Amino acid sequence: MKTKVLNLDNKAAGDVELNDAIFGLEPRQDLIQRVVVWQLAKRRAGTHKILTRAEVNRTKKKLYKQKGTGQARHGARSAPLFVGGAKAMGPVNHSHEFDLPKKVKALGLKHALSSKAKSGSLVILDEAKSKDIKTKALAEQFGTAPRYRILRRWQLRLAGWFSRTVRDAAELLPRYEVDNIFVSDKFKTRFPDFRATTFREGLAAIRDEHFGGPVVAKY
Repeated sequence: MKTKVLNLDNKAAGDVELNDAIFGLEPRQDLIQRVVVWQLAKRRAGTHKILTRAEVNRTKKKLYKQKGTGQARHGARSAPLFVGGAKAMGPVNHSHEFDLPKKVKALGLKHALSSKAKSGSLVILDEAKSKDIKTKALAEQFGTAPRYRILRRWQLRLAGWFSRTVRDAAELLPRYEVDNIFVSDKFKTRFPDFRATTFREGLAAIRDEHFGGPVVAKY
């Protein structure tokens, strides 16, 4: 099967022939579900734990003598029967990981890729490279956060593995969108007469209006 190849400017860069044995299968939800459950089980920390009778902070002294009180026989206050005592048969630290056959893992990945290709959500780039380490240029290529025209955030990190230029420019991309509070809609609504296009211009305008010039810190 053929699919389009795009560049970082969201323009066509040709076609590529995909292997039908990987991208042309009829997706099986049962195989994809098995692989997803296996991945999520490996991701679990397994650090859930309760306090046992040896760990709970309660006295180990016998409550009262064994016979002659007319009450039930009891030992330490750390028993699960009492409030503040230990919990019987509770969870302990353990791994939730389980084995999955290699053929099932590979087949699940093939069916997941086929499902992406069938739904049209498979994006193929010619190369993940940028000319300059400029956050502004990279933001113009990807559009506005949080949903870029071409790549999402995890795909952007993946592209950064192959190109140091993309990685260095993308580090400041989320901050590039939100740092300039002076151009946000909320700020413009509250201060309609304030005019500033960059963060530095906004700080300079506030400094000049309230302090009458540069501020010199005194220690």
